[in-house]
Amino acid sequence: MHVRPLIAALRRAVLGSRVGYAASPDGSAEGFVRIHHDQIPWVPENDGTGVERAVLAGDPSKPGLYVVRVKFPKGMMSLPHFHREDRHAVVISGTWYTGTGDDFEPDKTIGLKPGSYMKHPAGAHHYDGAKDEEVVVQIIGEGPSETTRLRPELGNFGPSLRA
Repeated sequence: MHVRPLIAALRRAVLGSRVGYAASPDGSAEGFVRIHHDQIPWVPENDGTGVERAVLAGDPSKPGLYVVRVKFPKGMMSLPHFHREDRHAVVISGTWYTGTGDDFEPDKTIGLKPGSYMKHPAGAHHYDGAKDEEVVVQIIGEGPSETTRLRPELGNFGPSLRA
């Protein structure tokens, strides 16, 4: 099992880096970080989709462990893509719908409830997002992160599933 290297990398990233997250204002011991729910640094995508991202630890564009959250508004799903690195995702809220393969088929996705986990292996084609409600997913990976779209001419996100 590869849990120990992941835990060690997470420990290094959180204790050894101050990039991309807010330090605890409560006077905690050096190296600890606390981010309250209302302090999460959400940044909207610049594509008008309503998708938002927050970097909690590390920097996905640089070598090393990173922790990000992605917030999908109701009815918004990514189109098929893949990443150069393994990514570990945990559903924070909502039902996250996940599909695998080269074709965008939202009706064939599998819904994952809060607390669920999914690994996206490096190079594996997939798509994911929200259907009936807003979804927040936390993703952990080793940077530098890279997303490759299977059909870049179509953009990052599929047609809205909003009724």
